[in-house]
Amino acid sequence: MSKRLTNILTPIIAVLLGIFVGTIIMLASGYDPAAAYIALWNGAFGDIYYIGEVIRQFTPYILAGLAVAFAFRVGLFNIGVEGQFIVGWTAAVWVGVAFDLPRIIHLPLAILVAMIAGALWAYIPGLLKARFRVHEVIVTIMMNYIALHVTNYIIRNVLASKSGDKTDLVKETASLRSEWLQSITDYSRLHWGIILAIVCCFIMWFLLEKTTRGFELRAVGFNQHAAQYAGMNVNRNIILSMLISGAFAGLAGAMEGLGTFGYAAVKGGFTGVGFEGIAIALLGANTALGVFFSAILFGILKVGSLNMPLEAGVPNELVNIIIALIVFFVASSYIIRVFLERFSKKGVK
Repeated sequence: MSKRLTNILTPIIAVLLGIFVGTIIMLASGYDPAAAYIALWNGAFGDIYYIGEVIRQFTPYILAGLAVAFAFRVGLFNIGVEGQFIVGWTAAVWVGVAFDLPRIIHLPLAILVAMIAGALWAYIPGLLKARFRVHEVIVTIMMNYIALHVTNYIIRNVLASKSGDKTDLVKETASLRSEWLQSITDYSRLHWGIILAIVCCFIMWFLLEKTTRGFELRAVGFNQHAAQYAGMNVNRNIILSMLISGAFAGLAGAMEGLGTFGYAAVKGGFTGVGFEGIAIALLGANTALGVFFSAILFGILKVGSLNMPLEAGVPNELVNIIIALIVFFVASSYIIRVFLERFSKKGVK
């Protein structure tokens, strides 16, 4: 069996195993798995409104997954996507609220500032990793908490309206919302951000696979010592990869700030989007195309699960268990690969 076919089959098998074990858990808990999965399907595709919400849901998931995957490809574990996401969200809303500009300038400026904010937040752990070999996992985890509390302070004391816990709506000239997209999806929250997410998938693929800089970044990810011996600037590539990763995460935040919600509010905890990006990147094998399809799956599961308690009486937390199982089997992909190799050898005989 070819390596490419194995790489395609491994995440598919992981998803099927996650659903299978999730089914067993439902049966053991006294729930009807068939009713639960039918309810999930209906909650995701039973109405044009739900389809619009699924697309809206997986739009930031794509970008968060790209952020994690890009860092992975360079040998870095960016756990800080959640913090970069929150910072990008706040920065986009700040531009959207504070300035009066023509749409052709205002919207691109808000998006650009969100990407810069996310990139700068990722630059700090990238710099510490490159210069002082401080492990990026520790720094990025701490940066998540700093981002949460700093942005809450800024929203509450600088940007908030009279209510004190959220900003005004961003101006129409900085909004990603589309009356046309909402009208064709029965007034869901679907917005133009999906186009940007798809474009970013292409950008990541082209950058890593078709450019000299992308070859250098991947070489650093495979072996830093060999890359340095070949004359590549390892430290610069580490910092650059974190900047690009943070820019993707900041853009994901802009999707929420300028599209889904149109404002920023004080948060009692993490949104979870950045952490979902880790699972999405793992399931997507850290490739742009894989992340795209993985994000679609997660969007379907998240939106569809909201219908499970209503239609089947099954708690939607079971979907989180299934997602966790999928990630577990992806992380245990070595076992799946060994099974596929043995199966293919038997097939040859």
